[in-house]
Amino acid sequence: MTLATPPRAVVREVGLRDGLQAIARTLPTAHKRQWLRGAHAAGLREIEVGSFVPAKYLPQLADTAELVAFAKTLPGLFVSVLVPNLRGGEAAMASGADLMVLPLSASHAHSLANLRKTPDEVVAEAARIRAARDAAGAHTLLEGGVGTAFGCTIQGEVSPAEVLRLLQALLDAGCDRVSLADTVGYADPAAVSRLFEAARRIAGDRLWCGHFHDTRGLGLANVVAALQTGVTRFDACLGGIGGCPHAPGASGNVSTEDLAFMLQSMGIDTGLDLPALLALRRDLAGWLDGEALYGTLWRAGLPKTLQGRAAATV
Repeated sequence: MTLATPPRAVVREVGLRDGLQAIARTLPTAHKRQWLRGAHAAGLREIEVGSFVPAKYLPQLADTAELVAFAKTLPGLFVSVLVPNLRGGEAAMASGADLMVLPLSASHAHSLANLRKTPDEVVAEAARIRAARDAAGAHTLLEGGVGTAFGCTIQGEVSPAEVLRLLQALLDAGCDRVSLADTVGYADPAAVSRLFEAARRIAGDRLWCGHFHDTRGLGLANVVAALQTGVTRFDACLGGIGGCPHAPGASGNVSTEDLAFMLQSMGIDTGLDLPALLALRRDLAGWLDGEALYGTLWRAGLPKTLQGRAAATV
């Protein structure tokens, strides 16, 4: 059977936010700048650089405004940030970020733990952010990210009907785009196909991105399932780092370098330079010496069948 896959897909690097928020140490801003430069040089053109969360909660991300300013100097880079509320949205707009992602947990229990709001209160926050953006004449796009879409380590089961209800509510509240996230690594390819197909019927091309954690080794398989529904943008973290502080047992994201390798092996253009990504991963391993990094391509290396064309896809 031939898989129906698109000719091109986009990898959005989220390690500077989702990855670093799960690590206790604070990476110096100078190293984050090096990360941004290296990621841009490797062909990444969409990067989530941080989060406008109060520094007392996530001191690792306190330099987000400075990183947005630096990232905007890199040619052709689409810069995104995470925002938890209206105040964060206002900071994102003031910073000049291209996109702000408002996370919404379909799990009621996780939503209260993570944002201290119910899912519907987060929808109302999305409407306030959209109104503030329109009033300010800002151009920062708003993405509503529905997390714990396949289940929750606190609550357990999350109804697909509830996920889809909240997805529609975010669109009705004024989100330009929506995305689905397997925050805790509960998804499987069949579940991904069902939910993403249903979400596509609601959101169409505004279903912007898939976000998968590799907690149980199914991250890449879930990407393929989402690809077949027409989604062509996926979040990933260099070195497979990441996780949510309020999702017990959740491990890192799909590895950027492994995802890029899989897509290119499938004949899907990503514009990414695999040797450059692997070199950047080595830099990251040095900066985060002692922290666990994940993924497999760094250990196995590029196969001879791909070595000759790995850098030619940039």
